[in-house]
Formats: sequence, structure tokens, C-alpha cells
Amino acid sequence: MVVQVAAGLILHEGRYLITRRKAGTHLGGLWEFPGGKREPGESLEACLRRELREEFGVEITAPGRFYVVCHDYPETRVELHFFRCTIQGGHGQAVDCEDVRWVTPEELAKFEFPPADGPLIEALQRGPGRS
Repeated sequence: MVVQVAAGLILHEGRYLITRRKAGTHLGGLWEFPGGKREPGESLEACLRRELREEFGVEITAPGRFYVVCHDYPETRVELHFFRCTIQGGHGQAVDCEDVRWVTPEELAKFEFPPADGPLIEALQRGPGRS
């Protein structure tokens, strides 16, 4: 079984928005880029818009595809689709997560993320043109 997830790389003044998963959930306590599972018949872009609206009460600009990671967990295979976007409206609040932070690419290393996020974090830390 493959689970498709859309996640937002929301950049503001050189910092990315990251969130901490609620304790007691899958990968609880780890940090992640906000987003969630795609529902049947939903596009990845629509999924991202819905998840960010539900989790933070924000509307975003048109998401631009950035990076895809496939990762095998013991129980399932995950396809993470990362999109660049910015907040267009609303005031982001931690509605469905434990904490929210704005961090620079260099600061990402100080937070514990799920293993699937590793390749993306490395790409963000290399920066544009430094592959």
C-alpha cells in the first residue's frame, strides 16, 4: 500500500514553517513540514490546501511542486510530495499539532524529523544551485 502525502514548504523571510506531531499519533513528537494524506479523488494540490486550512486556518498561494521522496516504513510505503507556497490569508495557529516554529534551513538539523524527510532537508540546506 502506498500513502500519498502533500506537504508545504512555506517560506517567510528566509525561514520555513515546521510543526510538531501530536504525541500518541504515528511518528508523534517528531517535527515535519505541514500537510497530510491525500484523500481518494483529491489532487495533491487540493490536499495541501485542505490540510493547511484544517491544521492552521491559513490559505496559501498556488503550490509549486518542489521535491518527491518515497520511503518505506515497516507498515507502509509513503510518497511525500513537497510543494513551495506562501501564506496568502489567515493567521496560522497550531490547531492540529503540538507546536509550530519558523526555522532557517541551517536550524532544521536541530529538530528530529521522520526518516523520510532526510533527503528534502539535505536539499534545503544545500540551497539553490548547490546540488
